[in-house]
Amino acid sequence: MMALDGPSPSSGQWREGTHVFRVRIYYEDTDAGGIVYHANYLNFAERARTEMLRLVGAEQDEMRREEGVGFTVRHCEIDFKAPARLDDLLEVRTVLGEARGARVFAVQSLHQVTGAEVDPDWIVKLDMTLACVNNKGRPTRLPERVRAAFTAVSQTQ
Repeated sequence: MMALDGPSPSSGQWREGTHVFRVRIYYEDTDAGGIVYHANYLNFAERARTEMLRLVGAEQDEMRREEGVGFTVRHCEIDFKAPARLDDLLEVRTVLGEARGARVFAVQSLHQVTGAEVDPDWIVKLDMTLACVNNKGRPTRLPERVRAAFTAVSQTQ
């Protein structure tokens, strides 16, 4: 019988100020031709940001419960350079930019992984503005502990 208390899913890791998270492309992520459906890149980026927050101690459910705040996407610009396909392994890299007021700027790029190599050229890039909002959906300043955590990881670049 297989044990159910094995390792938890990976939250990725920090490498020189960049959060790195890997995602495998499954059949459900693709269109009939086996190419990733364009909107799914938003899902991959969201997963990576959620895991990045977990690693800096700013889990979204905890922030909502304890501080009454959460994040929403305020602006997203996506540049598609090449497609990903069924069974590909992608590396999502997240670099946090400036955090001011209720806004956090971030750049996320997706890269092909082949064996032990990661292609340095991105296939999809997202320029993001995230907004910190209260439980009523109104913009609110980032909690100081979250701002400090973002600053700490951003300064390791």
